[in-house]
Amino acid sequence: MKFHAAHALAAVILGAAGFVLAAPGQAVAATVTASMTNTLKFTPQTLTVHVGDTVVWKNGSALSHTVTDVPKLASKTGDATVPKGAKPFNSGYIDPGQSYSHTFTVPGTYHYFCIPHEATGMTGVVIVKPGS
Repeated sequence: MKFHAAHALAAVILGAAGFVLAAPGQAVAATVTASMTNTLKFTPQTLTVHVGDTVVWKNGSALSHTVTDVPKLASKTGDATVPKGAKPFNSGYIDPGQSYSHTFTVPGTYHYFCIPHEATGMTGVVIVKPGS
């Protein structure tokens, strides 16, 4: 297949529009959304993504929440775990209608929680698989 000027122009237009272009067979990073609810839950509670993917947590609740994966801030052992080589993360307080995003670069299982609602069981899991 020949590469024509029209292909180059299409690539520039799509790139400017925010589309991610990848070579055939190359994985494209995804964005996955989770919600924080009035029932003090992360929905879905468990997400599976790949290295390079971004998770966006949207606060659809009337309360402020956090997305925290810092083991020393957890009151219960196991509510926050970070795979070896990964850095802990903490959103700070996310007000109603706001969101927080984190891009995962290290495979493994991340357990996270909401600081003000950890005792009520507001916890979640992100399983990060190696890139495909």
